Amino acid sequence: MIKSILIANRGEIACRIIRTAKKLGIKSYVIYSTEDESSLAVKLADKAFLLKSTCTEKKEYLDGEQIISIAQKNKIEAVHPGYGFLSENSNFAKLVEDTGIKFIGPPYKAIEIMGDKIISKKHAKNIDVSTIPGLQDEIKSYEDAIKAADKIGFPLMIKASAGGGGKGMRIVCEKKELKDKFKSAKNEAETSFGDSRVFIEKFIEEPRHIEIQIVGDQFGNYLHLGERDCSIQRRNQKIIEESPSPFINTKIRDLMAGQAIALAKSVNYFSAGTVEFIVDKNKDFYFLEMNTRLQVEHPVTEMVTGIDIVEMMIRIASKEKLNLKQSEISFKGSAIEARVYAEDPARDFMPSAGRLIKYKSPEQFSSKSEIIRNDTGVFEGSTISLHYDPMISKLCAWSEKRDKTIELLINAINKFSIDGIKNNLNFLSTILINKNFNKGTFSTKFLEMEYPSGFKSYQLNKNELCKLSAAVLAIYKNYEILTQTDEKKIIKTELSNFNFFVDTGLDQFSLSWNIRNGNHEISGKDNINFNIKILKFLFTEPVELEVNSEILTFWCKKITDGFFVRWNGYEGGIKIFPEFLSSHFTIVPGKSSINNSKEIISPMPGLLVSVDVNVGDLIDEGQRLCAIEAMKMENVIYAERSGTIKSIKFKLGDILSDGDTILEFE
Repeated sequence: MIKSILIANRGEIACRIIRTAKKLGIKSYVIYSTEDESSLAVKLADKAFLLKSTCTEKKEYLDGEQIISIAQKNKIEAVHPGYGFLSENSNFAKLVEDTGIKFIGPPYKAIEIMGDKIISKKHAKNIDVSTIPGLQDEIKSYEDAIKAADKIGFPLMIKASAGGGGKGMRIVCEKKELKDKFKSAKNEAETSFGDSRVFIEKFIEEPRHIEIQIVGDQFGNYLHLGERDCSIQRRNQKIIEESPSPFINTKIRDLMAGQAIALAKSVNYFSAGTVEFIVDKNKDFYFLEMNTRLQVEHPVTEMVTGIDIVEMMIRIASKEKLNLKQSEISFKGSAIEARVYAEDPARDFMPSAGRLIKYKSPEQFSSKSEIIRNDTGVFEGSTISLHYDPMISKLCAWSEKRDKTIELLINAINKFSIDGIKNNLNFLSTILINKNFNKGTFSTKFLEMEYPSGFKSYQLNKNELCKLSAAVLAIYKNYEILTQTDEKKIIKTELSNFNFFVDTGLDQFSLSWNIRNGNHEISGKDNINFNIKILKFLFTEPVELEVNSEILTFWCKKITDGFFVRWNGYEGGIKIFPEFLSSHFTIVPGKSSINNSKEIISPMPGLLVSVDVNVGDLIDEGQRLCAIEAMKMENVIYAERSGTIKSIKFKLGDILSDGDTILEFE
């Protein structure tokens, strides 16, 4: 067994590998950049080594030679690359092997073939694995892209050859989009992987993204650990994953697994690996790519199989044989993972950087019937850097039935609190309560179908909003009682039938409040009656109430005249007023959606990686203006109005702050 591991990564996955290393009694070491000096991974590891930066572009984690030098100088036995960064870099794997250090992953020759999306497509086709129609050669120029598009037809997909995690990937529906998206894909591929090569293939409409987890040892033995359905995506990047898939059956799983293992055998693959397929509505499947590394979503497979995949990787790298047969692997229950990101879903998932002023995750637990697991690399006070991926944590739930797992995960999200940065907790809740998600009738086009105009905060129906308003009124009165003197508390609790006007900003309710034997009795028009018992009320924890025998758990924050509430995808302020003030409220006209601003403002801090206009240019609405790189993603800014460019305030390569004026119109 390996005795020491250098983790060539950061954040959540570094912490995840450390946990298994500690379980096995293995010394764990991590590398870190200056920004990660106070990170959770650094705190958890037995020792941490600072990476020296040679440039201003924050690419320390891509410095393979420096990482290997650290391992050599400190006589560390093995390197685990995690995912992203150098995990699918065959040159790095070869350098590790050449120095006599064990690489906890596949052999470099397998990465060379399967880790390269262009080469792997050709190889898969040659061994009769079902592949997507397309051109597997590198597309070097926009002119080449036009020729490829003419042959393949629209819609098509541009993909980074060295890519993964949705980086360097763009769907192109018509010719006029091709130039911008080709440029963005190449830029993002270079930034994320140090390799700008892209290729083009046919985009299959309404597909499911289903992948097979395989493992192989160094003695020619192979297993599959079932499938994961990763069809819920934003920006072509997975956001919710589950195992098993609600779409395919055992027969399809076995066929896909057979091709996945055949592919691995053909390149003498060992370690853990994932073969990704696109599955159409007829359940025909096509090879997409092979990820020659540990996947972000591996926890859902661990939860349904009971197998620690990181441990398997370490044992395989230690030249141990697989100690299981395929017949001994069973798939129990349903597991779902929701990726918690520092981003704003209402602004096209714009990344958000900053300090976690508040970070309170739900309690993790494991029993025979239920599991809640939260893999994270942060803590309250951590800084989310604009230079790295914006993932905060991976919240996972497992139970014996899918509907129960969804319920568990929704409740866990309701107990999650993040302040200081934008986050996607409400977005995740909204997906999980969506009827099509619950029925399992979705594809990778889920977000486009459900939110054609972009995601907006979930709107409760009138009955739900009334129930939540009654709950907040009970909290409001409870807070009032708790903050009074003992003498005033007695007076308050003896009085009854106080009438209140509750304003949610979307609807208003006239509610009557009374307290009897510690229970809040709230009533309103149309036979509205709520009996509410407050089970837990602390501002440092989610509040918990029993409303007409139903348990409600949500976060609330005190604001003037009421509380700011987040529950089941809803987020908003609920204010409480004496009833006599109701006549003073009028409906305020909505804000005009017309943008008359003469300035283009940076929506986030980041690096200005392209300026696509010049002073004096006449531009049209929807035209590309510039692009900002933040958190390893290129964010393109398009014109919201036509006009002439008056001035450009920044140049290529400048660092922008949130709110900076990039350019002006006349």
